[in-house]
Amino acid sequence: MPDALPAPSHEAEAAPTLPKAPTGIDGFDAITQGGLPAGRPSLICGAAGCGKTLFATTFLVNGATRFGEPGVFVSFEERAEDLVANVASLGYDLDRLVAEGRLAIDHVRVEKSEIEETGEYDLEGLFIRLGYAVDSIGAKRVVLDTIETLFSGFTDPALLRAELRRLFGWIKDRGLTAIITGERGEGQLTRQGLEEYVSDCVVLLDNRVSDQITTRRLRVVKYRGSAHGTNEYPFLIDHAGISVLPVTSADLDYAVSDGVISSGIAGLDAMLGPGGFHRGSSILVSGESGTGKTMLSSSFADAACRRGERCMAFVFEESGAQIIRNARSIGLDLQAHVEAGLLRFEAARPSLFGLEMHLARMHRDLEAFQPDVVVVDPISALRGPTSELQATLLRMIDLLKARGITAVFTSLRTEGALDPGDDLGVSSLMDAWIKLLNVEANGERSRTLYVIKARGMSHSHQIREFGMSGAGIRLVDAYIGPAGVLTGTARLAQEAQERAAALRRRQDSERRAREATRRRQAIERQIAELSAGLEAIADEERMLHDEDSLREAVLDEERRQMLARRASAQGSAQGSAPAVPVTGSGITPGVAQGAAQRAAE
Repeated sequence: MPDALPAPSHEAEAAPTLPKAPTGIDGFDAITQGGLPAGRPSLICGAAGCGKTLFATTFLVNGATRFGEPGVFVSFEERAEDLVANVASLGYDLDRLVAEGRLAIDHVRVEKSEIEETGEYDLEGLFIRLGYAVDSIGAKRVVLDTIETLFSGFTDPALLRAELRRLFGWIKDRGLTAIITGERGEGQLTRQGLEEYVSDCVVLLDNRVSDQITTRRLRVVKYRGSAHGTNEYPFLIDHAGISVLPVTSADLDYAVSDGVISSGIAGLDAMLGPGGFHRGSSILVSGESGTGKTMLSSSFADAACRRGERCMAFVFEESGAQIIRNARSIGLDLQAHVEAGLLRFEAARPSLFGLEMHLARMHRDLEAFQPDVVVVDPISALRGPTSELQATLLRMIDLLKARGITAVFTSLRTEGALDPGDDLGVSSLMDAWIKLLNVEANGERSRTLYVIKARGMSHSHQIREFGMSGAGIRLVDAYIGPAGVLTGTARLAQEAQERAAALRRRQDSERRAREATRRRQAIERQIAELSAGLEAIADEERMLHDEDSLREAVLDEERRQMLARRASAQGSAQGSAPAVPVTGSGITPGVAQGAAQRAAE
């Protein structure tokens, strides 16, 4: 039975990585996962004007100033003084680096008409000259610009290939990290069609023109021994140097915040459940021309600066100075924030760059300024094919979300246009959407807004009218009745009518209350009179009852006295008895008095 295989180790073994030399070019080192292969030659190829020489010069300057690696620049076309003057616009002081011994520049003139062949043409002289320059400053980096000029003296393709391999082998043997620039050939990366095969890394630069707008793009064609980005990446060359925009990650794994920030408009904040928008969210403000999109976004920027946060505004239709002036009309002092270093405007016409270049500029500016809030006004000004425009906006949103930046995008809606298509296909990517409307009624226009969506929070669904004045932006309730939504003077007239109707109802109610009080008082008087009558009748009944009782008592007493007299008379007959005085009525006074007393009792 064969021996069992050993159990795999649970400890992860670190895979060996290829040594790399960082270029210091923003974005490029991220694409190549560290830079160019250290100690190996790399080919930078492309057509004229695509930035090969500037790329190579940046590689050398950053190596000398940032990474402690001196470099040698061997030029076969430009003279040293021309090269120094050309890159000075990027802020590179090559003369200072040469004086400090951190850079060497050697111009090798190769003119076929001036060359006298006495044997086979080879590069032995170049190796000696280059080796001396490398040893004189202890160089770690080398640039050869451009290789086509160097090989213009070769007529034998086999010898050309051999010398090319010999050159690249010499660079590897010396442990030099080299950039060799080459001109783009017909149907192949270079004119000779050989350099790309013997180079360890090949980078293709492209200067593409579409609709009269130029966009520079970069692509890593191959990279031996290392993974790398394979897409085309736009890159920017300006006064700040070269910057490459990596394609944003497709993984939706960016962090989110539960914090809430104010929009700077109290009425708008009140329409949202938490009292503002989530920090790091993307907010779309769309509306027709004149609805107040820029002023609304200016309020966002002002609120951010008042919190002590940095805000950057990318504007495509107005200059920063014009927006500052216009914002003063609603009581916003944006100039103070600019002077405090909290607010920065980046203004450019959409036609100045292609979509990729606008994105590359934004990426570079965000890295430099590190804002907390970004305003893009408006995204509808960007021009290009719909698919490219949507892809650019998607990458722009991802770029901001990945940094946790709260972004406010404004978009112009065409008057009368339907909703599908006016948001450039980005409304579904937004966390909140505020739509501004112009409502026409009674010969005037009124501005209204409503919140279409706000992810992660409750919000009002009502349409709100808002006005702009020196006190800022103020929201008022729009009248919603049977006739629809009323704004402006129509709303004021309707409110006046409702106040008048309410006054009439109140007056009618008060009149009815007074009439009810009068009727109640009359009835109460009648009740009082009837009660008095009832009491009089009761008194009369008591008097009659008393009189009847007295009369009955008197009669009873008289009957007793009569019985007593009869008994007395019978006794007199038997004997004499004293006479009893009798009143005129036949009743003695004592008898009458006793009867009256008993009746009273």
